[in-house]
Amino acid sequence: MTDRSGDREPLPALRALGVRPGMTLLVHASLHATGLGARRLRDALLEALGPEGTLVVPAFTAENSDTSSAYLARVRGMTPEQAAAFRADMPAFDPATTPAQGMGRLAESVRTAPGAVRSAHPQTSFAALGRRAAELLAEHPLDCHLGERSPLGALHRAGAHVLMINVGFAKCTAFHLAEYHVGSPLRTYRCVVRRPDGGAGWTEYTDVVLDDSDFEAIGAAFSWGVERSGQLGGRTARLFSLRDAVDHARGWMTEKR
Repeated sequence: MTDRSGDREPLPALRALGVRPGMTLLVHASLHATGLGARRLRDALLEALGPEGTLVVPAFTAENSDTSSAYLARVRGMTPEQAAAFRADMPAFDPATTPAQGMGRLAESVRTAPGAVRSAHPQTSFAALGRRAAELLAEHPLDCHLGERSPLGALHRAGAHVLMINVGFAKCTAFHLAEYHVGSPLRTYRCVVRRPDGGAGWTEYTDVVLDDSDFEAIGAAFSWGVERSGQLGGRTARLFSLRDAVDHARGWMTEKR
């Protein structure tokens, strides 16, 4: 069902999209050209979800690694000596203070809000506000970026919904959970973590290869699963079940990857 009101007031538009009290909601948003402020949208989401609901956002820190595309882009063009110095100066991930660079203004607004909870993964953490925030983000082991033992797995079990505002399906984190269900290959990752003595140290671990190169194609075939679509800040917004998205992506990957 499509709501075409185009309402620029976030709260009525969110309700028209189907955001309801008590929901657990994972939100991906780009506020560019929407006319919406991050705090305004965050507060409207919390009001729409009510005291029993939970608002979750990705708070990823891909730059905290020397194996990520974000890191490789940063050091491209540096001499080996410059790259080594840059790597040596990279700060350790701190859930309380490390910004989620590149995740958008809404994600930062949630992460820095009073009472916000953040999961502990140094590359793929989530931040949340609301009744179930601490419960859903409690477990996030190093070797499980976005699998069943991550907050994404907890959101899947909780029957969460996904709201995408002004972004395409390339940003649909839910699809990554399906990669853990289809026997995806493994790879080695490295990132900077805080040692027990408070200093920074590098750690290495193995996890599933995360590949979003076909997510737009997966999303294009997912129109049946979108419960509501409409306008928020004059831009397209979609609401759907996280479970439906994972089920669809798992079937697509099984057949076409």
